[in-house]
Amino acid sequence: MIRAFRGEILAVPRDPLRDGPEAIVHHADGLLLVEDGIVAACGPFADLADRVARTAVTPLAGLIVPGFVDTHVHYPQVGAIAAHGGQLLDWLDRHIFPAETAFADRAHADAAAAFFLDRLLDHGTTTALVFPTVHEGSVDALFDAALARGMRIVSGKVLMDLGPPGLRDTASGGRAESEALIARWRGRGRIGYAVTPRFALTSTDAQLEAAGALLAAHPQALLHTHLAENHAEIAAVARRFTTAADYLDVYDRFGLVGPRSVFAHCVHLGDRALGRMAQAGAGIACCPTSNLFLGSGLFDLARADSFGVGVGIGSDVGAGTTLSILGTLGELYKVCQLRGQNLDPFRALHLATAGGAAILGLADRIGGLLAGQEADFVVLDPAATPLLARRTAGRPLAERLFALQILGDDRAVAATYVAGERVAPPAGA
Repeated sequence: MIRAFRGEILAVPRDPLRDGPEAIVHHADGLLLVEDGIVAACGPFADLADRVARTAVTPLAGLIVPGFVDTHVHYPQVGAIAAHGGQLLDWLDRHIFPAETAFADRAHADAAAAFFLDRLLDHGTTTALVFPTVHEGSVDALFDAALARGMRIVSGKVLMDLGPPGLRDTASGGRAESEALIARWRGRGRIGYAVTPRFALTSTDAQLEAAGALLAAHPQALLHTHLAENHAEIAAVARRFTTAADYLDVYDRFGLVGPRSVFAHCVHLGDRALGRMAQAGAGIACCPTSNLFLGSGLFDLARADSFGVGVGIGSDVGAGTTLSILGTLGELYKVCQLRGQNLDPFRALHLATAGGAAILGLADRIGGLLAGQEADFVVLDPAATPLLARRTAGRPLAERLFALQILGDDRAVAATYVAGERVAPPAGA
């Protein structure tokens, strides 16, 4: 099936920090040609018009950008968003662990997964690396819902043999359930698997060793966990792992640091750890709304850049305060300002699309609207609210894009397309 879409198209498939303005691809009057869910061509309409002479062309008003990539989000925590009080460890005990215990019920997980993925699509997110819970059924529920929607979702059972009652597995049981999930979902739809120890404090050494063995045994799987988010957490890790050089070294000793590793937060990392991450090709999921909400600290984007560590954007709900990647970029801009840094709006879009795809090992498949990539894209409406309309009318592209990142949310997402099909809002809605 061939579909053609005409409108203003913007993609940033390469990092402007490294490649400069040439990294930005902009077609004021562009054509996106999609064949069987794959981008066949993307360029100026005048250059491609002859290829659609016999094809109906759908005009799209607004700004067409690649679908957003959320590199760290907890779907079971959506119902606990905006939970008052406490920093990380206390907040987990008070609000999050009780909420996650309910996911032992498959019907509860099914309803939560459907709600979560529909909200991602409402916000323009078409790919996500997702934390479920320790329950095997929470993964099946998420993958079933993703399969029904055609979304690219990467997830994996949480490994947590030091968890509270109702959220505790065993080293051997966690590995066996993970192996079963990998076998059950391998090659189905656009599903990917991630070996997912919650964080170092919630797994025994035996379980961390099993996680390393799982990662080694499945070369297509990612490693997804938390790292250096909160000072109290870091101190507790240091007390337990007394011979480790630092927090990252704990994971490294179990074979969990490599090019398929995605570490959420990384707010407080020393030079040794950043250098090791760069050497290993590991990536960071930066979660500014969460770090601000829990008082964890201010992520240092320029420092990560100076070491050459890849960075993506994570909403981290429910410590994060919105599923909107636009809103999350707005908060990252403010965090950078507090650090004396200036986040360019085109670089921000790169981090939220192709940059995130790169740390998930998906740079060849999504993120840049390049020929041969999957045709996931979003139509942004710069006039979605009266304030946005007033701020963006007649403005240059950079100003419109920045205003969308500072003032935009799900209302600014006019439509979301997955594999060339409109999925949100539904046609006719």
